[in-house]
Amino acid sequence: MNIKLLVISKTDIPYLQEGIEVYVKRLKHYVNFELEVIPALRDQKGASPDDIKEREAVLLLKRLEGADRIVLLDEHGKEHTSVGFSEFLQKQMNSGVRTLVFVVGGAFGFAPSVYKVAHEKISLSQMTFNHQMVRLFFVEQLYRAFTILKHEPYHNE
Repeated sequence: MNIKLLVISKTDIPYLQEGIEVYVKRLKHYVNFELEVIPALRDQKGASPDDIKEREAVLLLKRLEGADRIVLLDEHGKEHTSVGFSEFLQKQMNSGVRTLVFVVGGAFGFAPSVYKVAHEKISLSQMTFNHQMVRLFFVEQLYRAFTILKHEPYHNE
């Protein structure tokens, strides 16, 4: 199975970028993982949040394939424990999904057209996080899930 994390705009906070790179490198040991960054929109001045979400949706939808299993990282999604998330991943692998795509929206979230194509929504927390921080939290949890599946000592419970 391939896993892709699709995000809007680059991570411009150096310590977050460094942390993301650490876990992306570690993930390569377990799975074919790709972090795909869609460049930030230009000319956002005066645009409403809904307009920004719609413009971002066009860019996101262009990067999705018909056979992709699409999971939005969304504050209204299902919450998992780390073990529960590892079980979710195992189910996806067992079901024959070729590419599992996790999507992080921009600062305002997702347009309705993105929700329409999504197969699932998951939430990392009931709290709201900066969309750049979510990237680090997610890749760490993805790495943790694979160590759980491989019965490696990273996760303590």
